[in-house]
Amino acid sequence: MKLLRALFALAASTSLCSAQSTAGIEALVRRRLPQHENSFKFAITSSSTSTAAFNITDRPNDEYEVCNGGNGTIQISANTPIALAYGLRYYLNTYLNVDIYWFIGSQLYLAPQELPRMNSTYKGSSVVPWRYHFNTVTFSYTAAFWTWEDWELQLDWMALHGINLPLAWVGYEKILVDVLLEYGFTHENIASFLSGPAFQAWNRFGNIQGSWGGELPMDWINSQFALQKKIVARMVELGMTPVLPSFTGFVPMQIGNIYSDAAFVNGSQWNDFQPRYTNVTFLEPFDPLFAKMQKSFIQKQTEAYGSVSHIYTLDQYNENDPYSGDLDYLRNVTKNTIQALKGADPDAVWMLQGWLFYSAEDFWTDERVEAYLGGVDDSDMIILDLFSESEPQWQRTNSYYGKPWIWCELHDYGGNMGLYGQVENVTINPIEALSNRTSTMIGMGLTMEGQEGNQIIYDILLDQAWSQTPLDSEVYFRAWAESRYHTKPLPQGVYAAWDTLRQTVYNNTDIPIADAVTKSIFELSPNTTGLLNVTGHHPTTIMYDPQILVDAWSDFYSASSDQPELWDNSAYTFDLTDITRQVLANAFYPLYKAFVAAANRSLDSYSHDTALQTGSQMTDLLLDLDTVLSASDSPHFNLAPWIASARAWASPSTNTTRNTSPTADKADFYEYNARDQITLWGPDGEISDYASKQWGGLIRSYYVPRWRMFVEYTLNSTTAVDGENEGLSDALFRFGEGWQQERWGESFGESYAEAMPGDLQRVIAEVVERRPGVFGS
Repeated sequence: MKLLRALFALAASTSLCSAQSTAGIEALVRRRLPQHENSFKFAITSSSTSTAAFNITDRPNDEYEVCNGGNGTIQISANTPIALAYGLRYYLNTYLNVDIYWFIGSQLYLAPQELPRMNSTYKGSSVVPWRYHFNTVTFSYTAAFWTWEDWELQLDWMALHGINLPLAWVGYEKILVDVLLEYGFTHENIASFLSGPAFQAWNRFGNIQGSWGGELPMDWINSQFALQKKIVARMVELGMTPVLPSFTGFVPMQIGNIYSDAAFVNGSQWNDFQPRYTNVTFLEPFDPLFAKMQKSFIQKQTEAYGSVSHIYTLDQYNENDPYSGDLDYLRNVTKNTIQALKGADPDAVWMLQGWLFYSAEDFWTDERVEAYLGGVDDSDMIILDLFSESEPQWQRTNSYYGKPWIWCELHDYGGNMGLYGQVENVTINPIEALSNRTSTMIGMGLTMEGQEGNQIIYDILLDQAWSQTPLDSEVYFRAWAESRYHTKPLPQGVYAAWDTLRQTVYNNTDIPIADAVTKSIFELSPNTTGLLNVTGHHPTTIMYDPQILVDAWSDFYSASSDQPELWDNSAYTFDLTDITRQVLANAFYPLYKAFVAAANRSLDSYSHDTALQTGSQMTDLLLDLDTVLSASDSPHFNLAPWIASARAWASPSTNTTRNTSPTADKADFYEYNARDQITLWGPDGEISDYASKQWGGLIRSYYVPRWRMFVEYTLNSTTAVDGENEGLSDALFRFGEGWQQERWGESFGESYAEAMPGDLQRVIAEVVERRPGVFGS
């Protein structure tokens, strides 16, 4: 059974509404299926029933119908453009075995010249009106240096997966700068306030202010603004409703010098950052200046993008504590915030990430949550239940006291790359929430911090939004693999591997131990304690028997013997690299344990040689992992493309989304930002290793030297190795600072092109031969 046929055993369509243009989906076909420009016929099936006032709860569910058309065409009709796109994906998956995937790209070009006819007419419907995408921080962890080409592919993927409510943060700084200048702030004030390209999300949240390593260039701000114009226009063309920024109230600290009577407070310190980089100044919404600046912001934004949305993202206390816990104060904040938004746009709807109610649960008691939300009418706010699959807040808040909310999957923190999932939670739980008698749920969506691996776990939730009952994961995984590798039937080893992953790696239900993507201990600052058995949402605990993953790897790898052409399949080689990466990462654990044990005994001159040998084995394993990742033909597994994408924004280009004034200093600043985010994360390592990556080039240049330092310090220690070594910590930090100042070509004596790719088939075979104990061969 094909993927989407398995998904949509749904009721026949009901009344259709909201007539809109088919131009967006037709343009998508021209981009991705140019040979089939005339093979599909699209139609919006009824007239608009829009009301004078925008109401988020009035939107009907999306419905579509796919059938055979005349002259060999496929006819797709729907009540919205995004339903047309999802209907198109149903046909592409079911009859052609093609789709668009992260990192692999569009496979739609693999569609045959002659399209097969359908067996029967198919009708499908969403079960929620809204499907949301993005976390505010995804724009920094994943999309910080994206070009228009990256965004084009992303937006086409989003459309085909039925997303109609995407967050649109790019280019925010340009509007903010214009507003701040209008209200008397100087360029110097603003330059000391804005953060670097890789950290803008947290400046927008009011967690940090300023930029370490250099100031944010104005041409970066202008080029991102030009990029946002394209993004928003394409979102609207495809039938999406962009969630746009608004004035948050976070302003440069000099506001008191300009408006001495203004009501403002300094926010709380964030993650031990120095005061100069945190305690961000917040203009209270009940000050008249807030409403004026909000109106200016919305007006300038509307002039730039058009009147394309009434939904605005605004987070005032994301990991910031309010000035007061007084109930009237909290209610007054939100009451005046929505009044300011309504003063700028009478139809404004406030979207709030519900993360604050979980991350600062001690502050946000039930009565404070109710008071804070009580300042806004139910129809004027949407809450993102940001971590529904692990830490849902909608239950404890009685569906956010009547506010419409969206069931969201967070899953990944900091763009970490471990294999992990909760397949039952993301299929069963949202359907149960939707059917809850008191639920005010209006959507499902993805709010991952980093859009990295494990795509199947995200795809299944988006497809769950079109099924009235929980999807059968066994059927789903099998069909997903057939579409991903554009082959049916596949070698049995591929089916077996994915089914093993489905039942183990992607079926974690032990939330108290690990509720998000796991991080391998080798990515953390080396120490003799504190690395193993870490729980929570940055766990190091492996939630399955590592041998089970080795067995899955063996099945998957051996499939290429049955079907050698799999080595030419980019999706297969990507997944093989990913599984091989995890097997090697897991194999680091027993080596580390053995080293610590031997190092402790070496104080009695008993096991020094054993510890030295084991320490060498740890770094040799990491070098093998680096070699495998560097041999991949996917940029996803390599440091070089991340750095290259950052530096490219300082290069001259005919692409209007990039700078026109090349400056080596700017390129170096952008590279520094890119390096700092994935390592020390802050000028003094405030969130060190939070956004760590398992990338070729990064492992050999950053992690391997750190572990070599650790081995040397530990074996030269004159005391028991059962705690943190201050001298080692200082040395590791100094090494990290130095690594951030390096430049790729200078550091490695090679160009970006020389960094990748290699002969993956040969490399994996050699690593397997060297490590039979790891791969069980």
